[in-house]
Amino acid sequence: MKCSIDGKFEQGELAPYGNVELSPSAAVLNYGQGLYEGTKAYRTDDGRLLLFRLDRNAARMKMGADRLCMPCPSIYQFVDAVKQTALANKRWTPPPGKGTLYIRPLLMGSGPILGLAPAPEYTFLIYASPVGNYFKEGLKPLSIYVEEEFHRATRGGAGGIKSITNYAPVLKAMARAKSRGFSDVLYLDSANKKNLEEVSSCNIFLVKGNVISTPATNGTILPGVTRRSIIEIARDHGYQVEERAIPLDELMDADEVFCTGTAVGVAPVGTITYQDRRVEYRVGEESVSRELYSILEGMKTGVIEDKKGWITEIQ
Repeated sequence: MKCSIDGKFEQGELAPYGNVELSPSAAVLNYGQGLYEGTKAYRTDDGRLLLFRLDRNAARMKMGADRLCMPCPSIYQFVDAVKQTALANKRWTPPPGKGTLYIRPLLMGSGPILGLAPAPEYTFLIYASPVGNYFKEGLKPLSIYVEEEFHRATRGGAGGIKSITNYAPVLKAMARAKSRGFSDVLYLDSANKKNLEEVSSCNIFLVKGNVISTPATNGTILPGVTRRSIIEIARDHGYQVEERAIPLDELMDADEVFCTGTAVGVAPVGTITYQDRRVEYRVGEESVSRELYSILEGMKTGVIEDKKGWITEIQ
């Protein structure tokens, strides 16, 4: 689906997966004018395909497009395009319990522009791939390292949107942590280096007693769709949920820690290492994260009735 800078997106069309042709001076290649989203299709036991909260992904892409001076497909266009892509790739969707069909919408400045300015043309495309677990550990607890040298985002930057420019800068910290045996990296705020932000590709939650806390989305933290869903589910099940600034000291004193995201789902954290201190957390069948994971996955796969209107079924 394409659009000029002052126009509206035309009707899109399905095409076989293949390479994309771009001008060497395309804005996305030279200036990083691009966004992506991530969602999944789930196959039910009776063969149906279910999609989860697509309107939230569409709204988040619109927010990001505004920040990067790009036109954006309407929510209807976005949702319809994801449905078409999922249905066209239905045969690639793994059976229940074996994986999901990951769906990647991309919005990019595809038109050529030599000077620093918005592109004259934009392309919205979606591709899909069957996937298993994001982390090699599967559902086993993660081992997280607190990063002090590198920062994921700064105040006034683009950390709160799903800009493509947010991801390559974390690769160095991730590679260093993985070479030391860790699953991923937890970043601190760039201003004071004392408050939690997020992990490289997911949001983080702390559990202390009946209270679940997560850093507030203040412009440097991505407002995850899974994050918002877990907050709502936790409140529905009697937990007190707080969105606020969380100092590192609270993390080291938590009963339980877990991460959330479209790719990772709800992933328990077994240990966190900060400098020379390593803290272990509660994990297993009785953990809060396992309870919330079971409810969320049950809704996504049609095992638990969706009373919130979050699920879209496609035939």
